Amino acid sequence: MTTKQPIPGIAASPGIVIAKAYVAEAESFVPELASAANPAAEEARLDAAIAKARAELEAIKNDAAARIGADKAEIFEGHLLLLEDPDLIDGIREKLTSDGVTAEYALYETAQGFIEVLQSMDNELLRERAVDVKDVSGRIMSHLRGVPHASLSSIAEPCVVVARDLTPSDTAQLDLAYVQGFVTEIGSRTSHSAIMARSLEIPAVVGAGEAVLAIRAGATVILDAVEGRVHVDPSPERLAEYEAKKAAYDKNKAELALLKDRPTVSKDGHRVELAANIGSVKDLEKVLDNGAEAIGLFRTEFLYMGRSSLPTEEEQYQTYKHVLEKMNGKPVVIRTIDIGGDKELPYLGLPKESNPFLGERALRFALRREDVFRPQLRALLRASAHGNLKIMFPMVAVREEWLAAKRLLDEEREKLKAEGAKVADRIETGIMIEIPAAAIAADTFAKDVDFFSIGTNDLIQYTMAADRMNETVSYLYQPCHPSILRLVQMVIQAAERAGKWVGMCGEMAGDETAIPLLLGLGLHEFSMSAGSVLPARRQIASLSREEWKAHAEQALRMSGHAEVKEFVQQQRRSVTV
Repeated sequence: MTTKQPIPGIAASPGIVIAKAYVAEAESFVPELASAANPAAEEARLDAAIAKARAELEAIKNDAAARIGADKAEIFEGHLLLLEDPDLIDGIREKLTSDGVTAEYALYETAQGFIEVLQSMDNELLRERAVDVKDVSGRIMSHLRGVPHASLSSIAEPCVVVARDLTPSDTAQLDLAYVQGFVTEIGSRTSHSAIMARSLEIPAVVGAGEAVLAIRAGATVILDAVEGRVHVDPSPERLAEYEAKKAAYDKNKAELALLKDRPTVSKDGHRVELAANIGSVKDLEKVLDNGAEAIGLFRTEFLYMGRSSLPTEEEQYQTYKHVLEKMNGKPVVIRTIDIGGDKELPYLGLPKESNPFLGERALRFALRREDVFRPQLRALLRASAHGNLKIMFPMVAVREEWLAAKRLLDEEREKLKAEGAKVADRIETGIMIEIPAAAIAADTFAKDVDFFSIGTNDLIQYTMAADRMNETVSYLYQPCHPSILRLVQMVIQAAERAGKWVGMCGEMAGDETAIPLLLGLGLHEFSMSAGSVLPARRQIASLSREEWKAHAEQALRMSGHAEVKEFVQQQRRSVTV
């Protein structure tokens, strides 16, 4: 394929690569329907194939743990559990005996049924589970057929892998001495292959569509995993352009790495804290690799999603304890369950609401369902003995909700102490400010809470009365609009009068246009995606807090988002000229 138009895709793991294409052929074996003369012998063949698949997965898991850490390798623990899944494995056995078919056909039919059901789910995590079933069943099938499982581990020359999709085991086995990046037809930023790519720090573009399948083996490919583009057989001019871009990208990456262990201090000596947002323990390594000084938001609702029942208190305790221990004394702000809105738990059978973002979500749900909330509070309290825990309640509109949550927390603390459990003597507790009413009344909360964390994604949505999931009104997502900045200022000033600190854990905290204004307004903690921490540290080091204090005051009096953005750009340009 020769084209001058780049193939657009999703930048899943950043980097720029120029190399030859290695086209991975998709394995698509479909067995024919055939009767088995001896069902017992077929079951024995199945058992042997499962045992070989288990041995392979154990080896892959151990190798992955050594290369990218035990937490990232946990994905293969899920694959091993699939080999014991009664619904899957017993389903295959039942088909063997009831239909009298071959092991290959029973495996294919049963696994396909699972894959199709999972792929039809609304939940992305469950759809990802289909990839796991496909990966594991394909491995068993290879052993039944007596053919090697297709593997990319044998690649022995520098290349960019081109594939329809990569399974987690495909990705984990890539030899990074040769494989410099990959592009896939399907996938998203949260697909397993994308997560593994970020863990391995290998550039990747996913979800690039069918055009990817037309790339021929050996073609020169530019993988731009910063912008999310793939250039195939580029012109000499394009090649030269990207060689320069790659050199600049690599130089910038090396410079940022030098900031990893440095404190975050402005040009005039004002120190702030740069924290990272996480959704699971899988994100921890990136937090530490990027030198985050804290975790400003642990979204615990993901512990409840992608499964068929509530996590137990013990499961939650082990997760929180693990995070706190890995952070080794650095602050960890854990947000209690924030379910509702666009985050559903099908197994609870909650009623559908006409306006879910304005309905029973987050703390509103937790206060009504104490059977869900109290175990989480107990798990958090127990985990507090293992690190610097701060507990945050989401979606607080009125003081009564905060007091009710605090009462439940205090009751569980006393119960645990009576049971002899170890609980930290002091745990900071605070609330998210994401409802305009709470921002306006921040002074009434400030005397009780230990901290505020401003959740800008919802604060902007509710202030602008614009659904952030609706693309037709996405133009109203205006973090630098003076109305948003004034709410932020009100919260910070209320906290300062009460001697409390304020963080921000929405997208705005990592926005390079907003950062100077937030520094000027006096924000204490900026929490963002881990990959944004080092660029933000470099930016803050170039800013004067006192100068931006005056600039922020000017911005508050402007008429709109565009004017503020242009003003910020002008000030930044005037410094660099």
